[in-house]
Amino acid sequence: MSRPVAVGYLRRDVSGTRQPWDEEQIRSLARRFGYDLSRIVAFSNHTDEPHQRLCNVVGRIGATAIFVPSLDHFLTHEEVPASLLTLADIVTVDTRYTYTRSQVS
Repeated sequence: MSRPVAVGYLRRDVSGTRQPWDEEQIRSLARRFGYDLSRIVAFSNHTDEPHQRLCNVVGRIGATAIFVPSLDHFLTHEEVPASLLTLADIVTVDTRYTYTRSQVS
């Protein structure tokens, strides 16, 4: 039986020197939640359209969840970017909260 696929996401400029720790926390929580973590996508503040690029990765690999260290990594006025939440559930490592696709209005 195969496990659902997930991706990790973080911003290098938000993680800073904690990036290795954030990546390990993403891997650990994805494993505990029963996901097959396909990859961790790490963008910088120089990445154009990071949410769209992340949407492309999620769609290409068929991920059903995105694990992120905290909502701070989205750098947006929205709590969670709706464009991402229409594609996959979003799990925050710091709070272990899952924003589900069913929460999209």
